[in-house]
Amino acid sequence: MKHVFKKGSNPKRPTLVLLHGTGGTENDLMPLADIIDPEASVLSIRGNILENGMPRFFRRLAEGVFDEEDLIFRTKELNDFLDKAANDYGFDRGNLVAVGYSNGANIAGSLLFHYKDALQGAILHHPMVPRRGIELPDLTGTPVFIAAGENDPICPAQESEDLHHLLQEANADVTLHWENNGHQLTREEVDAAAAWYKMKK
Repeated sequence: MKHVFKKGSNPKRPTLVLLHGTGGTENDLMPLADIIDPEASVLSIRGNILENGMPRFFRRLAEGVFDEEDLIFRTKELNDFLDKAANDYGFDRGNLVAVGYSNGANIAGSLLFHYKDALQGAILHHPMVPRRGIELPDLTGTPVFIAAGENDPICPAQESEDLHHLLQEANADVTLHWENNGHQLTREEVDAAAAWYKMKK
């Protein structure tokens, strides 16, 4: 998978795994890493799917309708890539915090839904429920921050509520943060995520 890796100044900090939204690249979310944890290593990944020329992490059938078969395949692909990258770059595979926006938040959520130890924590900006009707792994103590927009036309408020509930049922430590905005990634929610991250560390 196309990516960039930046070694951090403190090897004890988590490695931040950055996952862009539809049409983004591995460079889009790099500024967020400096706000969240300037000492952390950063692995920023580009999705392998193209939709009308725009990179994504998995296919969809329509707006808000995921191709579940592809989602499962791409989630495994990403999880395997994290194993390989940890070996290649020498970071701690057991200490990864995903930072995802929109489509990237959805694939990060899917990692939580499918793999018990894939992530040590996650910051999800405007995610949807990746899959319904499946049993989640035990996520006891896994910290998850969900940033949602009250007027988000792409990710309805109920999606955020449902995701919050499903993760809580799997015993994750979930914080749901609301902004009075749409689907855009705002500085206010990034700052809120950074403050949450510092509190959890």
